[in-house]
Amino acid sequence: MGDVVRAGVIGAGFMGTVHARAIRRSGAVLSRVAGSTPASSRAAAERLGAAHPGDTAEALLAADDVDVIHVCTPNATHGPLVRAAIAAGKHVVCEKPLAVSAEEARELAALAADAGVTATVPFVYRFYPTVRLARARIAAGTTGALRLLHGSYLQDWLAGEHDDDWRVDPASGGPSRAFADIGVHWCDLVEFVTGHRIIRLAARTTVAVPARGGRPVRTEDAAVLLFETDHGTLGNLTVSQVSPGRKNRLWFSVDGAAESLAFDQEAPETLWVGARTADQRILRAAGDTTRYDVLPAGHPQGYQDCFDAFVADTYAALSGPTPDGLPTFTDGLRAARLTAAVLRSAEAGTWVDVND
Repeated sequence: MGDVVRAGVIGAGFMGTVHARAIRRSGAVLSRVAGSTPASSRAAAERLGAAHPGDTAEALLAADDVDVIHVCTPNATHGPLVRAAIAAGKHVVCEKPLAVSAEEARELAALAADAGVTATVPFVYRFYPTVRLARARIAAGTTGALRLLHGSYLQDWLAGEHDDDWRVDPASGGPSRAFADIGVHWCDLVEFVTGHRIIRLAARTTVAVPARGGRPVRTEDAAVLLFETDHGTLGNLTVSQVSPGRKNRLWFSVDGAAESLAFDQEAPETLWVGARTADQRILRAAGDTTRYDVLPAGHPQGYQDCFDAFVADTYAALSGPTPDGLPTFTDGLRAARLTAAVLRSAEAGTWVDVND
């Protein structure tokens, strides 16, 4: 690999576009793009500014001018594409979920480790500077012993009976939808911020819209969890893709002995800090700054900025030390194990252990 990283993107939809922007902003070259058909590949290559005309996935995997492959396709195709990328000696960025089962995720993580390739999963909410500030306060002991973890991740894009997407079909999206798609983001973020790990949980899931596109819905629209961490702390989480008016509200509160910390992804420029006598909102870049504060205070940073930082850190890991907090296939496997536990608990109606 030369001084400039050369990337290929498989999947030309919304997420492929987000990855392509982040690739260019990192200073890398977007060499190739593959869509679902030759026509969509050519159109995507032109739209996203690829150096070469569109490819098939097979041609992209074999290309000698691609160092890193970004897998941005429907969930059920992740496993075969990641295996092929690793076999070709490529580094891999795979959209979450890493796989549609914990067993497959474990296999992919082991393959990447054995091959010695950099393999990451975009849990990009870790890259908000206010999230890093919350993590630093907890690590420094400012928050005190953590007593309660709670929050929600709410969306509305599947709230109507005519709303449809490939993720609704378990053959494409896997056996879990709302939790595997967004619930794992919340769990990853809270575990990252607190240093706690969820070890037991009790979950209930629901299908709020029984049919879409003329077919029955067999994956959950919403889920509610109670959980316990390895530090003995209790928590709860509500996940929904059917909450009108909520576009992408990932919210958590970490309640400690000395203070509470709350983060809202729809208003990420502030971290709420609560105490017995007063509360305050710390503005991004108004206090201790992180290396992810790329714009002056008052110039909002958002989701794409987080994605840019994630891709830049992934590429930095190709030739140097792994940056702190970079989410890898190990974290993708962790998410798959949490998803499996949610499905087991919902089916059995009991508390279950999260298998590590």
